Amino acid sequence: MKIGIVGSGHIGGTLTRRLTALGHEVTVTNSRGPQSLTGLAAETGAAAGTLDETVQGAELVVVAVPVKAVPDLPAALFDGKVVVDADNYYPERDGDIAELLDRSLSSSRWTAEHLKGARVVKAFNTIQAPHLMDNGRPAGSPDRIALPVAGDDAQAKQVVMELVEELGFDPVDGGTLDESWRQQPDTPVYGADRDADGVRQGLAHARP
Repeated sequence: MKIGIVGSGHIGGTLTRRLTALGHEVTVTNSRGPQSLTGLAAETGAAAGTLDETVQGAELVVVAVPVKAVPDLPAALFDGKVVVDADNYYPERDGDIAELLDRSLSSSRWTAEHLKGARVVKAFNTIQAPHLMDNGRPAGSPDRIALPVAGDDAQAKQVVMELVEELGFDPVDGGTLDESWRQQPDTPVYGADRDADGVRQGLAHARP
């Protein structure tokens, strides 16, 4: 696939490395500009681009930026795109966002409301970057980590679940975007590296 990655931090950089290694055509961008990504591009073979270049030609776009930066993204650019929301809301970093503080909205629903027209899917927010880099395993491995995937668009969710599988993790259906709070920080599945049954149990046992 042609994949765009917005954000080159822990998760964005790791997915750039993993997805190029799997043969995907990856373009990556960040807030500092393409010139700051020459090292990552040379290491991985990914292209370093502007935001427009990264998103426009992509079949799937990963957004891995601080939540506070989401409102700065131009919504029209993401219209119709499968957008993987890999973000987590951390008040100490992102500031006070009322709907997220009182949990009246999941962070992915909040993101989807900013990126109206995008086909938003929540994934890759529950795993630490080093584990995403190194702990993928073949299907059927007894120690295979599972990752929850939540979204409203069944086709978009299936595309992302197949990508999770390709990266060496068991995809688990996490429900709708409104249910994706079950995989946010301070829930049983967050950072827990559970297997598929463990993730299903953790999602069921999460409390608002």
